[in-house]
Amino acid sequence: MSEKTTYDRRAFMAYFSTIGLGSTLLPGVLWSQLQQPQQPTITPEMVAGAEEIAGLHFTEEQRTAIAQGLRSLGNEVAELHKEPLDMSVFPAIVFEPVPPGEKLAHKTKAAMQRSHAPVMARPGSVDELAYAPVTQLSELVRTRKVKPSELTEMYLSRLKRYDSQLHFVITLTEDRARQQAKDLDAEISRGHYRGPLHGIPWGAKDLLAVKGYPTTWGAAPYKNQMLDYDATVVKRLDEAGAILLAKLTLGALAQGDIWFGERTRNPWNPATGSSGSSAGPASATASGCVGFSIGSETNGSITSPSRTCGVAGFRPTFGRVPRTGAMALSWTTDKLGPICRSAEDTALVFNAIHGPDGYDYSVKDYPFNWNANVKLSSLRIGYFKMSGQRNLFERRNAQGETEPNTEALNFIKVLESLGGKPVEVEDPTPNAGYLDDFILHAEAGAAFSAPALAGDLDIMMRSHTEFYSTWPDYFRVSQFYPAVDYVNANRARTLLCQKWWDLFKKYDVIFTPQENTSVTNVTGTPSIVVPTGFEVPVPFNGRGGRGGAAGGGGRGGRGESAAPAGPPPAPIPSLPLPTWMYIMGPIYQDEKILTVAHAFQSATSFHTKHPPQFP
Repeated sequence: MSEKTTYDRRAFMAYFSTIGLGSTLLPGVLWSQLQQPQQPTITPEMVAGAEEIAGLHFTEEQRTAIAQGLRSLGNEVAELHKEPLDMSVFPAIVFEPVPPGEKLAHKTKAAMQRSHAPVMARPGSVDELAYAPVTQLSELVRTRKVKPSELTEMYLSRLKRYDSQLHFVITLTEDRARQQAKDLDAEISRGHYRGPLHGIPWGAKDLLAVKGYPTTWGAAPYKNQMLDYDATVVKRLDEAGAILLAKLTLGALAQGDIWFGERTRNPWNPATGSSGSSAGPASATASGCVGFSIGSETNGSITSPSRTCGVAGFRPTFGRVPRTGAMALSWTTDKLGPICRSAEDTALVFNAIHGPDGYDYSVKDYPFNWNANVKLSSLRIGYFKMSGQRNLFERRNAQGETEPNTEALNFIKVLESLGGKPVEVEDPTPNAGYLDDFILHAEAGAAFSAPALAGDLDIMMRSHTEFYSTWPDYFRVSQFYPAVDYVNANRARTLLCQKWWDLFKKYDVIFTPQENTSVTNVTGTPSIVVPTGFEVPVPFNGRGGRGGAAGGGGRGGRGESAAPAGPPPAPIPSLPLPTWMYIMGPIYQDEKILTVAHAFQSATSFHTKHPPQFP
């Protein structure tokens, strides 16, 4: 955006501030009027109409003055519309999750210390490795017992075999993958090993640009969109030796699990969706069709499908992974992260993709030191037990009776057996999630303002009989958000960040069986979900949930579909589904949450289970 345009927008809002209207809906209403193509000159009668929406009243003299002031900005608005603001243009606003006056602790880069990988023989069939974690696959490749091309063909075969049931592929990158595999075979035969991702096949959420292939964003209007570059994360994984097999599904414009082709399914129960919006990455990883995947999260879109599908979903601290080449929804809350079969796998993938790229200027240069041997006794561990008056470590059964949440309680017992000493902690900001709605919708409305106002996105609103996308409505409503309130929401966000910074001065890790992604995404806090067991879901109770498995995809953002009220969903067949724990930590100390998740998985085997329908 030009300096002139920035000033004009500021002058527009300042004009209303001088007459005491800066924090009302009125400026946004009339600014929206100015942005309409071929809009008639703003008149006192239009001001009167906007008053009705904003709940205000002016005299005729005041309306005339306001209309005259707005008309003087018409040419500037026309110039703004000429600016080529495509998705690759970042705003001159950078969210800083470190509160004012605080500093990140000094950290020196240390060598990665992985867990001990047992010596493995080549299996009788490569198909037996479909559910092997990256930690095992990497050793088989390093020791030349399995070739990258063999893994590539095995996973490509599974993607093709199971996509008709799970609907997780938008585009196979088959030719690209085979060429990569051939080159990596040759490298390893010459003794050149790039590291733990050498020859490991992976899948990308289809909001990451890949040159030569469509980048659809899961929405019909962008079905044939071609971007002539690779996202930074794709480039880094190429350099690490990972092999891209497919561009995987996401809900339309990163909402829910329904895209322009179908609904992505949960491998544990294909009658149900895989949650959103990293629906395809979670489903494909959980069904053993890729070695790992990359998802994105603005509000629950990594953790929600990962917990639903029973895999490890790691949402890093905001400002750790460049989003260059990824669809923008909310520049101050979007994050990219790995979805894997184990917590240590997420560490290996994250190690390859984090750090500045010179384009996404929210990303800091801060070391990530993975050490799989850290003891839980060295960490201060807390947990949120209560949500209001509700005990999160209890749940209601099908008869409506309260019973212990055995999987969540077992999580505590396992940590205690490993030397951890979890203590109950009070959530300092249980009602702060409203900030996420305001910030997300305002920024998403800016990202998609042109197509939303032109009506080009309405085609995706009914891309499936089960689904109604709320994005076009949100994008239009956001045109009426006052800029003053957006700025003040971010000021309130600073106070929220301070409260969570203070909380993590006392604790290294906090876990809970209920996600509060609306708060943790606004503060930039890292989190990971890991499977903790299985349970048969209770029947739909009209309040959004499976018994004690509280949580969801946040407040509609990139998590669960924010569909309008309607008839209750069809009954879910009684198949056991994964349970989970949500683990959070201090910003830029991502290793700590991975340490707890890895320790739990080292002592249990829930993450090694796989859906019986997809052997």
